[in-house]
Amino acid sequence: MRVRFLRLPILIAVLLSLSQVRASAHPAPYSYIDLHLDAGRIHGAVVVHSWDAAHQLGAASPDEAIDPAQADVNGRRLAEALEPRMALLLDGVPAAWRWTSFVALPERESLRLSFELAAASATDIAVTAVPFPYDPQHQVFVNVYRSGALAHQAILDASHPAMTWTTSAMRRVSQVLATFIPSGVHHILIGPDHVLFVLALLLAGGGWRRLGLIVTAFTLGHSITLGLATFDLVNPPASIVEPAIALSIIVVGLDNLLGVKGDQRRDVRAWAAAAFGLLHGFGFASVLREMALPGSGAAQAWALAGFNVGVEIGQLVVVAIVTLPLALLRRHSHTMAERVVYAASICVVAAGGWWFLERTFLPGGV
Repeated sequence: MRVRFLRLPILIAVLLSLSQVRASAHPAPYSYIDLHLDAGRIHGAVVVHSWDAAHQLGAASPDEAIDPAQADVNGRRLAEALEPRMALLLDGVPAAWRWTSFVALPERESLRLSFELAAASATDIAVTAVPFPYDPQHQVFVNVYRSGALAHQAILDASHPAMTWTTSAMRRVSQVLATFIPSGVHHILIGPDHVLFVLALLLAGGGWRRLGLIVTAFTLGHSITLGLATFDLVNPPASIVEPAIALSIIVVGLDNLLGVKGDQRRDVRAWAAAAFGLLHGFGFASVLREMALPGSGAAQAWALAGFNVGVEIGQLVVVAIVTLPLALLRRHSHTMAERVVYAASICVVAAGGWWFLERTFLPGGV
């Protein structure tokens, strides 16, 4: 019995040792690219783990791949193999890898391949790296240093093998705006509920200054809640927001129907646009959260601003499309224009009512 009892801890020890061997078969499937931008000099290093180096070089063991006595030979062979799999562009121009030294790092179980570039400075940096394509799990950690301080980081892998970065603050802002302004325009034009709400606000007509004020009030309203929701400060559930947006469309449509015969009413559309814009901002936020927002707070602020500008541009397009034909129709026949506004308002109320029912009682669709 004592012999059997002793077998259990021995078996556990054997299993643990085997699990450790398996776990360490490839303990670190990643490598590094460090790029330093110093005054008048651009240099860096590629750091490769011993397991990847051994696999690439056909070495008998990882320790052999990072043998300090063979670091220069192994490093040169490894650099030759990796060069076609990595690309570095400085201001759009491919940079040649000029290898300067190869050093074994036993404490990191790695081999460091140092390089220097002919360029003295660069504004735009682009890195593409798939150093070990046979390993889909391999990751490359890119660190960009500017005057000794870490300025940018990125993680590259088989599905995202490239990164870009610029040293120009204005260029970074322009890149963010170039992405999010078109996204704002696109979203307002493909969002039927938002477009219909804006259209309903415009049906009652008015001068360009009045209509511009209405659209801007809507933008101000949704900008507030868009920012709050994007940064998770206020984030009501879609089950409340979406039906409420449909209700806002119904309210504005009914207001048009009640006022189509009464020109003496006080025009409160700008106030309504601002108030209901708060609701629509939560709807915009659900779309913006699906996009890849920049990492820094300043860049996120520019992204929000760009998205809002895009929405405003899209709304002005709707204004031009809707109000110009109505203005011409009113000049030709005021009675006919009233009939068009009345019929369009009925359609607005019907669409808002259907969306309200669908979003409240049929959330899974029909």
